[in-house]
Amino acid sequence: MPFIDLNSDVGESFGNWTMGDDASVFRHVSSANVACGFHAGDPTTIARTCREAVAAGVTIGAHVGYRDLAGFGRRFLDCSATELADDVLYQLGALQALAHAAGSEIKYVKPHGALYNTIVHHEVHAQAVADAVHAFSPGLPILLLPGSVALAKAEAKGLRGVAEAFADRAYDADGTLVSRREEGAVLHDHAAITENMVRLATEGKIVARDGSVLNVHAESICVHGDTPGAVAMAGAVSAGLEAAGVAVRSFA
Repeated sequence: MPFIDLNSDVGESFGNWTMGDDASVFRHVSSANVACGFHAGDPTTIARTCREAVAAGVTIGAHVGYRDLAGFGRRFLDCSATELADDVLYQLGALQALAHAAGSEIKYVKPHGALYNTIVHHEVHAQAVADAVHAFSPGLPILLLPGSVALAKAEAKGLRGVAEAFADRAYDADGTLVSRREEGAVLHDHAAITENMVRLATEGKIVARDGSVLNVHAESICVHGDTPGAVAMAGAVSAGLEAAGVAVRSFA
């Protein structure tokens, strides 16, 4: 039976401020991109998220980002390669400790927000991320956008690069994500989203916002945990995939 991973960004609450409904999202996804404290999340939130993921049988991955708590990691930081690599390594160590305490461990890495989008093209930062992940554990897969510089850098370093697609984000004709600064960048129509993701899983195709059809090979689909209606959306996509004969299962 064919399968595909369904991942979600979680652990992004901070103190008394709540972001998303992680425990409910875990009913529908197979992988959890857990914030590591630099773009979101505090130690108690992260620890609780790891425990909930373990209880739900969901794989834990490290959602590393720029050191930008105020901007939710969605702003580019012009840091040096050394600083960025150290920041990524620091985040991996922090999450590994909390995941270990919950009875699990980090099984993959996924960059967050501005870092994810920057290393689609930015060679220096892409190399820094690859170097940090390799230094932490050469066996850790890393989730990245298909065709990105980061994917090439990761594979050149000997890491397993895992291409992913986004359920709730619009695509431009060149295969990149529409900037969140633009209207229509975040999608909300569960039926249309599910249809597009079933098409991806069964045919390797995604419809871009201009109507063009993109050929996309992806092993994982992301549903952002902070998107309004994320739980219902994850449920719709999961049910749609299974109805089409595609199992939801972690790549890691």
